[in-house]
Amino acid sequence: MFTKLRQIITPYKLLLPLCFGVFIAADDQTVVVTLLPDMLADLRVGVSELDRASWSITGYLIGYTAAMPLMGRISDRTGYRRVFLLAMAVFTLGSALVAISPDIPRLLYGGAPEYNWLVGTRVFQAIGGGAMIPISIAAVGELVDGKHRAIAYGLIGASAEAGGVFGPLWGGGITTWLSWEWAFWLNIPLTVVAVIWIMRNPPGKRNNVKVDIPTATVFAASLTLLTIGLVRIGEPDALMAVSLIATAGLFAALVFLNNRAPDPLFPPSIFKLPTFNYSNLTYFLVGAVLIIGMVTVPLMAASVFAKSPLEGGLQLLRMTIAISLGALIGGYITQHYGTRIPALAGLVITTVGFLLLSSWTTDIAEPALTIHLAITGLGLGLLVSPIAETALWGVQADQRGAASALLSVSRMVGMTAGLAAMTALGTVQFQDLVADVPAFSLDPDVQQQIIDSATNAGVDVFTRFYLYSAILSAVALAPAWLMTRTKSD
Repeated sequence: MFTKLRQIITPYKLLLPLCFGVFIAADDQTVVVTLLPDMLADLRVGVSELDRASWSITGYLIGYTAAMPLMGRISDRTGYRRVFLLAMAVFTLGSALVAISPDIPRLLYGGAPEYNWLVGTRVFQAIGGGAMIPISIAAVGELVDGKHRAIAYGLIGASAEAGGVFGPLWGGGITTWLSWEWAFWLNIPLTVVAVIWIMRNPPGKRNNVKVDIPTATVFAASLTLLTIGLVRIGEPDALMAVSLIATAGLFAALVFLNNRAPDPLFPPSIFKLPTFNYSNLTYFLVGAVLIIGMVTVPLMAASVFAKSPLEGGLQLLRMTIAISLGALIGGYITQHYGTRIPALAGLVITTVGFLLLSSWTTDIAEPALTIHLAITGLGLGLLVSPIAETALWGVQADQRGAASALLSVSRMVGMTAGLAAMTALGTVQFQDLVADVPAFSLDPDVQQQIIDSATNAGVDVFTRFYLYSAILSAVALAPAWLMTRTKSD
């Protein structure tokens, strides 16, 4: 039995430290969901300030996404192992800075805790975390033969989703037994393990390409301004207009600089591949759908069902475990039957899952709750391997780092846009639904009616977002069909 198990694991054993790094970085995307109430209390931010509070998540997504193209290209130049070590160093330092962020103003200038320091340190931490996925996807081309490549992509996807699984649960446990800072201090021994582990791997191939830092800087700036503009979409104002106009200008500058560079950060040749373009569009829509599920499930548990952070993390666990399982199943199906079946089936199942979630009321109970979440997660997981396999089909070896980074960027930009729009629209919709409800009453019956009205408003807002997710998932069927139609499996 052990001999057979060793034969199964052998083609993928060099990916294990990379998968571990992906897991750690993905964990810190979602851990804040259950840490947030305690973090906001320590940093004097009201829980009603949703647009401001969400920046602890949005900031991480921006840094995570902005780093991907640059780190992917550095990986093409120096080999994946060196960039992995650099990313781990940045992530480790960033984790320590997040942990001490409430004390930074006092240490620097004797000031009180400031929320902006938390956001800034989260962005810095994410720069290291954002490198993990493109490094790992690019490394698959070197470390795994073509026969086993689809399952390898599934393993990386499963590692990312497993981090998402563990994050809310880990955060809930930390807030139950320790203070929220320990969620970041405990990253340090994990990153040390990852660094020691990766040193047993070969260093990776080095290619004679240049790293286009100016284009990477413009890309990061345009992503930040785009997010600022999207956050204001619920209440349009001058800041939203200026941000979106500036984003358009920076995007034009990005295209100009990229096309003029001797070794472009975004190689133009990969955009000539229809499979790559359709894969990126599909992943953008999937990213928006994914973040809505990852954020709203624990928030709904806390606000509507009055559950603790740990209980909210356990509720999300039903979906995220299914995502990880689906990623492995999708890799197997892709390897044996091609990309079309898991891609289209995954989107159909995801659509059905979110439609089921959109039917939730305050009376939702087991086993329906678990079944609905598991169906949604299974569909999302099935998509990981066929999208990666299709996107990188036909990409030159010295461009795999850049291409895999762009694919990851598409998903993360979708997540960032989905979170920004959800925060803005959700706040406005909730305020509209409770506009005529008094804030408080001394009459117990009236006060109960106020609580019931607020609860029903919360259910209405959350289920609307589940319906929006179902629509987006159904829309993604079009680019997914074109993605698989243009690739010869």
